[in-house]
Amino acid sequence: MTTDGSTSTAAEVRTPSGALRGTLRDGVAAFLGVPYAQAPVGRLRFRAPEPVGPWEGVREATAFGPTAPKRPYAPPLAALLPDPDVPGDGCLNLNVWAPWERDPGGRPVMVWIHGGSLLHGSSAVPVYDGTTFARDGVVLVSLNYRLGVEGFGVFPDAPANLGLRDQIAALTWVRENIASFGGDPERVTVFGESAGAISIAALLTSPLAEGLFRRAVLQSGPPAALPLDAARGTTEAVAAVLGVPATAEAFAGVDPERLLAAQTEATAEGSPLTDGPSFQVAVDGEVVPRDPVEALDAGASAEVDLLLGTTSEEYRLWFVPGGLTDRIGRLAQRYVLRKAKVPGRTARVYRAGRPDEKPGEVLGAIVTDKLMRLPLYRVADARRRQRPGADSGTYVYEFGWRSPVLGLGACHALELGFVFDTLDVPETRALTGPDAPRDLAEAMHAAWVSFAATGDPGWRPWDPARPVMTFGPGLPAVVESPREAERRAWEG
Repeated sequence: MTTDGSTSTAAEVRTPSGALRGTLRDGVAAFLGVPYAQAPVGRLRFRAPEPVGPWEGVREATAFGPTAPKRPYAPPLAALLPDPDVPGDGCLNLNVWAPWERDPGGRPVMVWIHGGSLLHGSSAVPVYDGTTFARDGVVLVSLNYRLGVEGFGVFPDAPANLGLRDQIAALTWVRENIASFGGDPERVTVFGESAGAISIAALLTSPLAEGLFRRAVLQSGPPAALPLDAARGTTEAVAAVLGVPATAEAFAGVDPERLLAAQTEATAEGSPLTDGPSFQVAVDGEVVPRDPVEALDAGASAEVDLLLGTTSEEYRLWFVPGGLTDRIGRLAQRYVLRKAKVPGRTARVYRAGRPDEKPGEVLGAIVTDKLMRLPLYRVADARRRQRPGADSGTYVYEFGWRSPVLGLGACHALELGFVFDTLDVPETRALTGPDAPRDLAEAMHAAWVSFAATGDPGWRPWDPARPVMTFGPGLPAVVESPREAERRAWEG
């Protein structure tokens, strides 16, 4: 008996690689820290993931596996985005939560890819606990992948996009093993937020990921990638800090802690408002053959059902905690808008429509639309052209409930505890506060479950009227063409 009165016992399952022993609690089995590839150390450091060989006996799977090498978020975000660190070399691992009452036909599967600017995050973040999905009939998988220069460095002597290759290896593991947990390998939905969603947008265009998932969810992360030479710039910046050549061979000889310190220094000025070094998906001609925006415009993965959206005030996670919204005046606003090449007529529409907002808040709204909302609308529009019938297979949402914590409002990452229905987790409350609406979490979580199970989250697909399901404030409701004047201000 656990401290909250629920029961916990052992659960065992046999996979093609061997037997696993997890925990069984109130009808949900959890198998944690399961390796899907060999540890990326020694000769495998800066190399594509290699499969794990079979094991003898029963492998314990009762604790989260090692997380990828990383540093915690810098203050003040560290207090808002807890990021557990589990030591060890075998970071290429995943977790499975499954209903223990098996469905003979196989249950829908959801695979979670975490965000964190390709520098932070892991599957061990408590907000991402998969129990509620398993409770509602879904087999939930979450995974770790290599981060920073280990996962997204660009070298002349190593494959690019190693973090994406890790994700593909994990999805391949799911296809080959998930039936052992009661999941249907033909009904896999991959979903992620921020850098996780950007990764999925790339996977939608990758020939190496073809056939590995049937549906996808992009939360606050649009298609984005850099040409290989441009993406190499961050690797070269880290090399300059280290004083070594920008090669995988040289980096492999650097102590991991020293490497982390160097990449933290090199990327310290990277942000949504600057051109500072940051790790990005690279158009490498193999994993990502072409720019994902162009590929999706041209019809890549048109057959994959897609759910996508943003929060209403993404920018507030980046602007508010450090006081940026208060420090930006009209002159600073105009400077940033010119640097970002935002047309003057566009800025005037935002200012006119938001007369009571501070210059920093107006700037934030423009940044949110330029970086997040409009690129995702572009994807939805392209897919409607490719599937012009009544069902475009594309659904758009917006999360608008406003957190009272520090005035964060409907900021980036706020929807995560609602999607996972983990409002009681202390790490969720760091963003939401103690009184987040449970009915909204139940509705949003149910929509994600429905989409994974049927391809329909509960509202009509994207059409010329631009229907957007808004989750708060208040009850969920479909709004057609929200903030249409601001959207149109970018046209022409």
